[in-house]
Amino acid sequence: MPQVSLIIPTRNEKETICECVQKAQQVFGEMGLSGEILVADSSSDGTAEIADSCGAKVIKPAKLGYGNAYLAGLAQAEGQYIVFMDGDLTYDPRAIEDMISILQSGNYDMVIGSRLKGKILPGAMPALHRYIGNPVLTCILNTLFSCRISDAHCGLRAIKKDALNRLSLRSGGMEFATEMLIEAICKDLRVAEVPITYSPRRGVSKLHSITDGWRHLRFMMLYRPAAFLLIPGLLVLIFGLALFMGVYLQGGSRMHSLILGGLLAIIGYQMLLAGIYFEAFGATYGLSRSNKIKKMISYYSLEKELLIGAILLIVGGIIGLKVLMSWGVSGFGALDASSSAMMAMIFSILGIQTIFSGMSLSLLLLNNGNQD
Repeated sequence: MPQVSLIIPTRNEKETICECVQKAQQVFGEMGLSGEILVADSSSDGTAEIADSCGAKVIKPAKLGYGNAYLAGLAQAEGQYIVFMDGDLTYDPRAIEDMISILQSGNYDMVIGSRLKGKILPGAMPALHRYIGNPVLTCILNTLFSCRISDAHCGLRAIKKDALNRLSLRSGGMEFATEMLIEAICKDLRVAEVPITYSPRRGVSKLHSITDGWRHLRFMMLYRPAAFLLIPGLLVLIFGLALFMGVYLQGGSRMHSLILGGLLAIIGYQMLLAGIYFEAFGATYGLSRSNKIKKMISYYSLEKELLIGAILLIVGGIIGLKVLMSWGVSGFGALDASSSAMMAMIFSILGIQTIFSGMSLSLLLLNNGNQD
């Protein structure tokens, strides 16, 4: 049985894959370890054939995607230690030695490279990633999960096989890197960082700054929606309602403030509902560990939410009907009832939002067996 399994996801890396495999084999030999190199390949340029000729075992993932490639490799990895590394030589395979040594010490369960603590060679990382994207996303992760990682999206990592088995990894895209780290933190794994050198890649980069960054952020939202949606949504909703009611009770003459208050109330309520969706999705798929949201789901009732939505809609309808009747009494001429019309609109919109959110949430829970 191999002591180390190195998994390399590749997509059109024929220029570097053989050198990458050979350097890794050299590291295993110098450490006196038996190792296997699994290349999870989705290429169309002959990368698979080159990797095979250089001594790697080639795996063909069923689906495209960074995470799907790693999941396919993990399904066949047999080593006591699992190493994750790109095949474009942006990471130096010699760094594997330090990582395995740390794991062998028994003090840590997982090791992740840090490019920001190490050395980033000229042209290796765009300024947008180096000074904005990576630091901001890493800071958000550290804040939400109470950890101290300097480079959360480094692709060079190593983990013990028994520790890996404790993680629930399922993401098929670039967010796989975030999922692994979040799972490791939530499962109380001991995580270490080692400074590494990051080199310019050869060939065309597969990264997409905006979409990949959003995927990482979206995944963190699934674990901690309160920080992104629930709390901000509740604050915006309260502020919007307070502003609207304050102006309304004073006669409603300040139309701009009425419109702003109504708009904020609607936006805040929508954010609040979106946060509940994220919480429910996370709970049904085992991502959320909040007892409160699990209790809410256990007692969730579509009928109750539809009733609340209907009440809000009826209130809005009554206020709107009153405005319409006043307009009729005045002969359908000029009518100064804009504040009441705004009130009717807000109640109606909140009612419709509640009804449709109840339907959507009910379908989500029904699909996952959480509702009769």
